[in-house]
Amino acid sequence: MKVAVVGYPNVGKSSLINRLTGTRDAVVHERPGITRDRRELDCEWNGRQFKLIDTGGMDFEDDDPLAGSIRDQARAGLADAEVAVLVVDARAGVRPGDEEMADLLRRSPLPTIVAANKCDGLAEVSLATDFHRLGLGEPLAVSAAQGLGSGDLLDRIVQLLPEGDEQPEDDTVRLAVIGRPNVGKSSLVNRFLGEERVIVSEVAGTTRDPIDMPLLVDDRKLILVDTAGMRRQSKVADSVEYYTALRSQRAAERADVALVVCDATDGVTAQDLRIAELAMKAGCATAIVLNKWDLHEGDEDDLDHERARVAEKLRLRPRVLTASAKSGRHVSRLLTEAIALGDRMAGRIPTPELNRFLSETVQARQPPVGTRRGSGQHRLKLLYMTQTGERPPRFSIQVNSRSRVTRDYAYFLENRLRARYGMQGVPLIIDFVERGQRSGRRRARAA
Repeated sequence: MKVAVVGYPNVGKSSLINRLTGTRDAVVHERPGITRDRRELDCEWNGRQFKLIDTGGMDFEDDDPLAGSIRDQARAGLADAEVAVLVVDARAGVRPGDEEMADLLRRSPLPTIVAANKCDGLAEVSLATDFHRLGLGEPLAVSAAQGLGSGDLLDRIVQLLPEGDEQPEDDTVRLAVIGRPNVGKSSLVNRFLGEERVIVSEVAGTTRDPIDMPLLVDDRKLILVDTAGMRRQSKVADSVEYYTALRSQRAAERADVALVVCDATDGVTAQDLRIAELAMKAGCATAIVLNKWDLHEGDEDDLDHERARVAEKLRLRPRVLTASAKSGRHVSRLLTEAIALGDRMAGRIPTPELNRFLSETVQARQPPVGTRRGSGQHRLKLLYMTQTGERPPRFSIQVNSRSRVTRDYAYFLENRLRARYGMQGVPLIIDFVERGQRSGRRRARAA
């Protein structure tokens, strides 16, 4: 169930959504036009679960191409919803933009609620009556800032929603598309979806909010998350950019898989590597995508150079893939790789298979020899291996002495494990447990 929240710019739509959801997920700023793409946020009231669609402000008089894209996104949000909430500024009274929105909604089959926002005190509640003339029924006085009327608004929404709730999809893979500004993240997401779902502009920083979008790929369910570009902190210009970048980081923390999109004409930059590190530290399985490869006109030597640099700089050694959002080349392969990474994050390797791997690894390179006081030299022995967890994968290796496990040999085991089971870019944990002990584990953590 979805509820589209629409209105003129700067009437407080995002602030109201934050109040209704009890979060700060929607970007709020006194500057108009901050929200651009439509974004869905989970809401629950009296046992009913639904999604609020946050949309950009619709100004029908603005001829700017970006304003036109925002209007298209808001109309698409209305087409996808079961209920509409028209947010108006009670203090400003009825404005021409409100009347145009009301005319659009009167011609729509959607049941509509008029929410007169900014009624921050009882003395201002009467201001809502002015909006009767919009012809959309009894307006509700609400205050996103103070919370006044929010419960009444939620009651009205639940009354208008059709019966039945959406069931959450537990096996859905969350895929975050992250990267620097203007590297083609939104273009890539639109290519994945096969439609202009998010706004694309040559102006860097067009995307402000992380946007969740469902996608079905060969009967596999994914949720695509388009995010705002992440600059180096020293180059963040204002508070809006700071908080949108922060939300991009949180989107990565909630994802199972991250595609770090880079501009192939620049190669993998230092900031691209920092973003990949952020995703992997957040627990995401990660791959690096060189977008605009058709413009770069690179060859295999160029690609090998980028792969070698990534392998040298990033311990998890994520795969480096090429694609073109503009032409569609290799785009489907990116989704296939994302699904495979999600499966590896959640999968289990049988214990007999792991112990065969352990035996072959020891034969390839003998464990180090340590010295115990009064008893001469003793070699580390790897006795038994099993998987103990998923998301991220976690393994336990029983040893005769934890003190003999060197960092170098732990990394060797980790790299062999990645190569054997295709875990490039997958965070994993290896616990070395001394025989007869259950605590004091030494851990090789991918970070």
